[in-house]
Amino acid sequence: MLSQTSPKTASAASPRRALRYVFVLLPQFSLVSFSAGLEPLTLANNLSPQPLFDTTVVSIDGQPVRSSCGVSVQADLSLAELGSIDTLFICAASPLDEAAGEVLTRWLRQKPRAGQAMGGVGTGSYLLARAGLLDGYRATIHWWDMNQLRDAFPQTHVSANLFEIDRDRYTCSGGTAAMDMMLHLIGQQDAALASQISEQLVCERIRGGEEPQRVPLRSRLGAGSHPKLVEAVELMEANLEEPLSSDDLAHHVGVSRRHLERLFKKQLDQVPSQYYLELRLEQARQLLRTTELAVLDVARRCGFASASYFSTAYRNHYQLTPREERRSHNPLASTRRLQPKFGHSSPQ
Repeated sequence: MLSQTSPKTASAASPRRALRYVFVLLPQFSLVSFSAGLEPLTLANNLSPQPLFDTTVVSIDGQPVRSSCGVSVQADLSLAELGSIDTLFICAASPLDEAAGEVLTRWLRQKPRAGQAMGGVGTGSYLLARAGLLDGYRATIHWWDMNQLRDAFPQTHVSANLFEIDRDRYTCSGGTAAMDMMLHLIGQQDAALASQISEQLVCERIRGGEEPQRVPLRSRLGAGSHPKLVEAVELMEANLEEPLSSDDLAHHVGVSRRHLERLFKKQLDQVPSQYYLELRLEQARQLLRTTELAVLDVARRCGFASASYFSTAYRNHYQLTPREERRSHNPLASTRRLQPKFGHSSPQ
């Protein structure tokens, strides 16, 4: 009778080299994203008969790095000390730290990359693109920064997906999406192990990369929202630069203008025109805080015919002018031009 060898014995009999996965942390990185990417690798080692991954934490200068929530993480090495690796993940700041970003960009451009995979978590995708490492690749970034990445690097095929794995480039939107991406990478080698890790993390399922980043509109508006209301808001979000009139919105969703106004008043306590205006102002605020577009260009992108009307509407809603908004978030904006400023105040 042939003896059967357990999977653990078989693996132990033919050990393989642990893959070296490196996480580069920039100041104010998201601790959530970093932990979500690192923990699946740690659990993979714990659940396997032999270590599968050798994880290393790197900072620009080898010193501890402070995260956006104030917790500092000790680095194992500096960039200059880093030797050969298999995969490198960049956990960048939100908003991006320009000084550290410039150092890392120069290092990425000079580093030989034969056989080496590269990954970006949240705004880490921007640094890969700036170093020319996403040219011709599919990639993603946090939904807040998607338009800026498209505008700055048209040679990168930017998607709204949760994560993208395109050949040797791995990018995700940040937050818990880093865990889904890492579980997917582990699952490419061992699907059963990825499922075990998911259970350990109390994650009821591993989300696919093609899933959207944002909470579905129906959930954002409320589970009981009328389908015609959801359809109207979808049209609004898709037409910020050239706003539709209330009559046009009603026509496209197949109801009367009065019926549409009743739906908005009942479920959102606003008339459609006011809700639409607030969507456009919210988009304008994002552009003012995260790009160096001229105020007039921001106004046009958000459907305002003139800078004066835009300024008045913005001041009435936010109690400060567009220029004051920009100065409060980028004091140097009036004295020098920067690369698009990616990221926002909440962690990715």
